[in-house]
This record gives sequence, structure tokens and C-alpha cells, in this order.
Amino acid sequence: MDGGKEYVIRLGRIALICYFIGNNYIIGLCVGSGSLVLLTSCFLFSGHSLTKGGCMPLRKLREFLDSHSVRYFVVSHSPAYTAQEIAAAAHVPGKELAKTVIVTLDGRMAMVVLPASRQLDFGLLRALTGAGKVELAGEREFAGLFPECEIGAMPPFGNLYGMEVYVSEELEDDDEIAFNAGAHTELLRLSYESFRRLVKPKVAKLSLQMK
Repeated sequence: MDGGKEYVIRLGRIALICYFIGNNYIIGLCVGSGSLVLLTSCFLFSGHSLTKGGCMPLRKLREFLDSHSVRYFVVSHSPAYTAQEIAAAAHVPGKELAKTVIVTLDGRMAMVVLPASRQLDFGLLRALTGAGKVELAGEREFAGLFPECEIGAMPPFGNLYGMEVYVSEELEDDDEIAFNAGAHTELLRLSYESFRRLVKPKVAKLSLQMK
């Protein structure tokens, strides 16, 4: 291939080949010797996942999940921002896709997790929390809390950031939950039961259908 950089790591008859082309990279696993070489696996990834925004939060989250022996899947996909784009790019059912919304409750930051296809009902959240003032947090307000995450791609693990987490009850209808893992090119998927056990969110009716 032309126009890229190739790196090869060999161990006996096994070779791991990494080929970088622009913002993408290809990883291939080859087995063989001499003129006979068999490519057994090949993966194409978006180079955006190599940036600080994509790598660091995912690493932190994976370490946390691994320490609790949780089974999960990571999906790298082309940049996607809307629920429809993410579901299509990552081949994930839209009803399992969750989004993270940062709010302020009487000035205190909190995290709300909703189905990506629904919107937050501020009245229901106000009634649940007893807060007098419930507002969406501005990006400038919470960017410092997630310095390693891309805006709008924060994982719903508020416990890792010292934040309370509220979950819309519709997400309990699915066996799995999928969400952005710090970047708009990384999606993480795990059982909803594992998510609830680790995060310990407050679950209630919190959302409305998108208008």
C-alpha cells in the first residue's frame, strides 16, 4: 500500500502489522514463514480513537470494568453525533443506545442517562430530586470535569467523576446498554445489570418522546 507508514512486530511465525493511512489505521495478524504468509485477521479503525479525547476515557473506563470482572464490548466506528448516525455506524439497536445529559440541581452538577431517542422532562427530574432549580449545564461549566472527553460523549459513569447519576426507567427494559465512551468514534456495550450494579443510579420516569 502507498501513502502510509508500516510497522511490523514479529514473534516466530506470527507477525502483527500496523499500517497507518491518514487518520485511519489497519491492524493485521499474519501467520507463516518464507513465501507462504496467511493473513488471519484484519481490522480497520478510525484514527480519531488514537487522540487524547478517544483513548484516555476509554482506558479509564475499561480499567474500572476489568477490576470488577465485567464483560463488555468496544466498538470503533466512523465519527457520528446523532442517535441515528451512531446506531447506524456502530450497528447497535437504537433502543439500546443511551445518551448522557449533564444538569445542575440547585447549582450542583449531576448526570442524567436517557434513551438516545428521548428527551429529558425537567419537571419529573425536579420532582424526583426536590431541587428548586433544574437546568441543563453549559459546556463551559462541565468541560473541566471531563477534560479527557469530547463534548457530548461523556460515558454515563458519574461515579467515576464524583457525580450523582439518574437513569430514565425505559433503559431497564433492555438487557444491554450502549453509550459513547469519551469520543464520538468509540462505543461501549455491556449488560444493563452490570451498569446498574456498578453505577448505582437512581431510576425513575424522567423522559419524554422527542418532538
